[in-house]
Amino acid sequence: MSTTSATSLPPGPPLPAAVQAGLLLKAWPQFVSACRRRYGPTFTLTVSGVGRIVYVDRSADVKTVFAGDPSVYRAGEANAMLAGLLGTSSVLVVDGDVHRDRRKLMLAPFAAKAVARQASVMSEIAAANIASWPVGVEFPVAPKMSQLTLEVILRTVIGAGDPDRLTALRAVMPKLLSVNAWHTLAVASPALQRYRPWRSLRRRLDEADRLLYAEIADRRADPRLGERTDALAMLVRADDDGATLSDRDLRDQLMTLLVAGHDTTATALTWALERLTRHPVLLQRAVAAAVAGDRAGDDYLDAVCKEVLRIRPVVFDVGRILTEPTDIAGHTLPAGVMVAPGIGLIHADPAVYPNPETFDPERFVDGTPGPTAWLPFGGGNRRCLGATFALVEMRIVLREVLRRVDLATTSARGEKQRTKGVILVPRRGGRITVRAKRSAGPASAQSVDPPCVAVRNQVDDADGVALRPLVGRDELA
Repeated sequence: MSTTSATSLPPGPPLPAAVQAGLLLKAWPQFVSACRRRYGPTFTLTVSGVGRIVYVDRSADVKTVFAGDPSVYRAGEANAMLAGLLGTSSVLVVDGDVHRDRRKLMLAPFAAKAVARQASVMSEIAAANIASWPVGVEFPVAPKMSQLTLEVILRTVIGAGDPDRLTALRAVMPKLLSVNAWHTLAVASPALQRYRPWRSLRRRLDEADRLLYAEIADRRADPRLGERTDALAMLVRADDDGATLSDRDLRDQLMTLLVAGHDTTATALTWALERLTRHPVLLQRAVAAAVAGDRAGDDYLDAVCKEVLRIRPVVFDVGRILTEPTDIAGHTLPAGVMVAPGIGLIHADPAVYPNPETFDPERFVDGTPGPTAWLPFGGGNRRCLGATFALVEMRIVLREVLRRVDLATTSARGEKQRTKGVILVPRRGGRITVRAKRSAGPASAQSVDPPCVAVRNQVDDADGVALRPLVGRDELA
């Protein structure tokens, strides 16, 4: 909080707001990194449709943002434009006591023990998906990973079991999540959805709503509700225990989980294979770890996943909108500014990670850096509801891939990052070649414990996955 009425902004590029928006759309990491080099660790961007964004990457400043009073640093307001897709009661777009209460209800499905119970289903889904991969031809693995992670969400989080409804959800959700820049306007302004150019988006939302409400009705009527382990069942039970989750509230949380937990994990897994196939020695070690299937092997796979999330963060920053003038990094920032800890900037800082451009899982074999040094899920008071789930899913899927297929290595240059909605994906879809399928019997001891207990105190919740309103982005992740 500021002790003076005077406000100031850090320096930044003098380009028009529309040009800065275009540069973020075209080359998000490159533009932000260039500003960091030109203006230092704190700088201001002015972006059409968003306003002023102040980037910070010093540890003390990041800590200030993440530890700040949530009534002053508002993440829900930063994500407000997503209400047209997720709903107005989504945990991503609410703040204050409402967010606190909603988040408390959603913790149980993502606790360590609850995630561990879903591990066998994750393995089963991964095995079935990998069995469909072609052999001997190069193909983009991103669509396969997207199918896989959607199936995991549908079956373990939503708990969908009706075959016809599962088929319908598999069809409608990718279309709904693949909105283009034109459709983004109607997400930000839902009233537009009644007009012809945006009616297809409205139809997809209506179909998704029909299916999700049917799942909610089934769960409420299930006589064995108390035995179910899916997130929807736990949320319905919480409602039965006296909370105030209406069907609409439940729908909004399910849509949030589908959006925040689908393409983000799929993209991280795609980057993992893109990185490993360009590092033969590391790939060989990862295969040995996967085949071993013991705690030491899982620890190494966890290290691979963490290094992937460091060197190729799925999102480049997280945002908080200030509700009053606030002192940060030697400046008194005015109310209405978005403060953005730069995840990608911090992960590429040689003072934090020596030789940051080198893919080196050994950095994480003996643990994880502090909460202002490794923050692929953000940080602070909106700690990641799905971080443990995502890391366990990444490890299990990666283990199944490496046990079941022989991946060809390549000397090709690494794929560049491309902005897809608000996430950073491999430009060519993570192209890989499977040389042969392996006969993968059960691993000797497949640990399903959470990847690192310490991680649970370091990561941000789905609210902090930087789903911020950048007008004109191609899709919403």
